[in-house]
Order: sequence, then C-alpha cells, then structure tokens
Amino acid sequence: MAPGSKAERKAALDAGAWMFNVVTSVGIIMVNKALMATHGYSFATTLTGLHFATTTLMTQVMKWLGYIQPSYLPLPELVKFVFFANLSIVGMNVSLMWNSVGFYQIAKLCIIPVLCILEILFDKVRYSRDTKLSIVLVLVGVAVCTVTDVSVNSQGLLAAVIAVWSTALQQHYVHHLQRKYSLGSFNLLGHTAPAQAASLLVLGPFVDFWLTNKRVDTFNYTSIVTFFIVLSCIIAVGTNLSQFICIGRFTAVSFQVLGHMKTILVLTLGFLFFGKEGLNFHVALGMLLAVIGMIWYGNASSKPGGKERQVYSTPSEKTQKHGILSSQSELDQKV
Repeated sequence: MAPGSKAERKAALDAGAWMFNVVTSVGIIMVNKALMATHGYSFATTLTGLHFATTTLMTQVMKWLGYIQPSYLPLPELVKFVFFANLSIVGMNVSLMWNSVGFYQIAKLCIIPVLCILEILFDKVRYSRDTKLSIVLVLVGVAVCTVTDVSVNSQGLLAAVIAVWSTALQQHYVHHLQRKYSLGSFNLLGHTAPAQAASLLVLGPFVDFWLTNKRVDTFNYTSIVTFFIVLSCIIAVGTNLSQFICIGRFTAVSFQVLGHMKTILVLTLGFLFFGKEGLNFHVALGMLLAVIGMIWYGNASSKPGGKERQVYSTPSEKTQKHGILSSQSELDQKV
C-alpha cells in the first residue's frame, strides 16, 4: 500500500474512532441526564456497575464469536487498573457532592495538566510551545463556559485531588497496558470489565447510599426508568469501547483535550432540548475559544516537534569504546 494511502486510511480510522466516542459519550450523558434529573435515579455508582456488566456480556459474546483472541494481563496489573478506575468513579461522584459545580469543573480541567506530567515523567514526552499554548486555550475556553460559582472546602479539595489523579492514572494506564502487552481495545476490555462490574455492583449500592441517603433496592422502577437504564447500559458498551480505542490510537492527553468537544456538544444539546437558560455571551465565547484551541492542538501536536517522545538508543560499539551515550528523539506517531 502506498504511503499516501496508509496515511489516508489512518486518518479515516482516527476520525471514525473519534466520532464513535463523541456520539456514544454525548448520547450517554443525555440519557443519564434524563434518567437522573427527570426521573430521580441518583445511583450513579451502581449504574456504572451495570454499564460494565453489560460490557462484560458484550466481550463474552465477542469471544464466543471469535472476534476476541486469547490474551494475557498479569493479575497485579489488572488489580492496579481496577483500583484506579473505581477510585476515579467514586472520587468524581464524591467531588461533585462535596464541591460546588464550579470547583468540580475546575478539578476536571486539571486532569489534562496531570496527564501531561505523567507523559513527561513516564513516557519522556516533550511538548512544543504551540502545543502547550493550545492546551491552555482549550482549558481557558472550557472554564469560561462551564465554571460559575467556585467555593472550596478541605474535604472537597481532598476528594477533587483524589478524583483528578486517579482519573489521570487510569487513562494513562490504558495506553500503557495496550502498548506493554500488545492488547487491543476488545482484549483490554475483556480483562477489565468483569472485574469492574463485580466490584462496582458489590460496592456501588453502599457508596450510593452514603452519597444520597437512598437505597437502590427500594427505588420505584417504573417502565420508563427501566427503559432508560437499559438504554444507558447499551450506549455505555460503545462508550467504554471507544474510550479504549481512542486512548490506544491517540494518547490520554489528546483524548482529554479533544474530549472537551463533547463538553461543548453537551452544552449545545442541553440548550436545544432543555431550554436556552444559561446561554449568554461569555458561554458562547468560551465555546468558541475551546473549539479554536482544539483545532490548534490537533494541528500543533501533529507537526514535527509538536509532541515528541525521547527514545534512548542502545550505544554502539564505537560510542561504548569512547564512553559516550548516544540519544535520539523520534516523533510520536500518536496525535
């Protein structure tokens, strides 16, 4: 296949993976908003457990059909991943409960700088000035259109720190495990989804009772609530899969930066379907800045030197003789 054809095919697959994630993520947010805000189903942790249970069922069917080949993931690695992932879910829910919405949004924005730190420390990634500035512009734009009231307290700050770091570690770990063990998205989901489903379905009802003072087993499950729960679980299969696909094809930082496009779409759809209250000049300005920042980031990070991973080569006999270590930089193929 010609180089141009390979590049075009990769670009098409990247765009398809990204659109898959955007559609499923925005879809599940809108469904969950209707389920929780309209019908009062506030058991977010238990619902996430149901999401992973449905995803587990999907992976088992795919294995049975032969689309998922046997693969290996050491138990300690699985335990670490599930710990970070579940801590992220609970941490975000607790952060939302203990903090104002404004501070909760600021905490979510901090995930990108933390991921950058992790990539610099563990992946030896170096960012160009334009790439850094584009990330800053995205953060400023999203902050302008989402952050309103900001109040901080000690327990809320602790919850936010735990949520941010666990989320960043979980997303960075997805990319790390896929590279280290040559795992595809389906393979990694096949290992992690059952463990997350089991742990969240056991712990979820207790966590939700602590957060809401309501019992999941005494909720009035009407036909419409059950329909939305089932719909949420079905969409979640695509959301979980597309997250692993995108982080595998790109990086966790790119996934977070471009992921704020979903924030803009959710705000836009919210104004369209749930009323235009809250839509004003500074919200529109923030959306515009964020979109410009995302376009700038995509362009800047794809240029030579925009985002490089330092790779240290094995010293040659000549350099060993003179006692000199040689190093070189190679362009990170991920956006």
